[in-house]
Amino acid sequence: MPIRAVLFDFDGLVLDTESTDFQSWQEVFAAHGCELRMDAWADSIGRPHGYFDPCDYLEQLSGSRIDREPLRIRRHARLMELNLRQPLQPGVLAYLMDAQRAGLKIGLASSSDRAWVHGHLERLGVLEYFATTKCFEDTGTHKPDPGPYLAVLEALEIYPGEAVAFEDSPNGITAAKAAGIFCVAVPNPITRQLRLEHADYRLESFATLPLPLLISQLNRTVM
Repeated sequence: MPIRAVLFDFDGLVLDTESTDFQSWQEVFAAHGCELRMDAWADSIGRPHGYFDPCDYLEQLSGSRIDREPLRIRRHARLMELNLRQPLQPGVLAYLMDAQRAGLKIGLASSSDRAWVHGHLERLGVLEYFATTKCFEDTGTHKPDPGPYLAVLEALEIYPGEAVAFEDSPNGITAAKAAGIFCVAVPNPITRQLRLEHADYRLESFATLPLPLLISQLNRTVM
């Protein structure tokens, strides 16, 4: 079945908000004389906010109560500062432009809220490339549940076998695969350290292989 659509995750894939999120919390932990290790953080990647509470974990490590609200406000301000410095991930714009030129449908499936996703897409000047974006408000589900991807497939009026999904995290890959979609892992500096073997294909970066060559290769060999 030929590929008719390309589907993107957002956090960590289009924009590397995962490295900045981890960095901002690492700075908080360091200020309290503690270390936030990757093995404690990893399972929260690609999951909804609140799945892992860094404040609870910080209190466990430090053995003392912390004043949470001021800490969260400062941490959030630091995160926004870091995110506003972030450009699109390498090769993302070229993939969007090539997909548009090829007449492929372009969708986005995210567990994050719409204001977050659309705000960054507008800031980066790429929102118009997406025929549909499905965020938490649209499905009420989070990855690894396939709900966000199933909603995108329905909106684009395509079958799972006609799409390729690009994901950076284990939970995102699980969601795409559960929806029946061929999944290409494109990790960021954080998720590169995680287990992504259940993806169907892997690129170290969008910049390593142009979209037309990838689509041609997948159509010829595995799709």
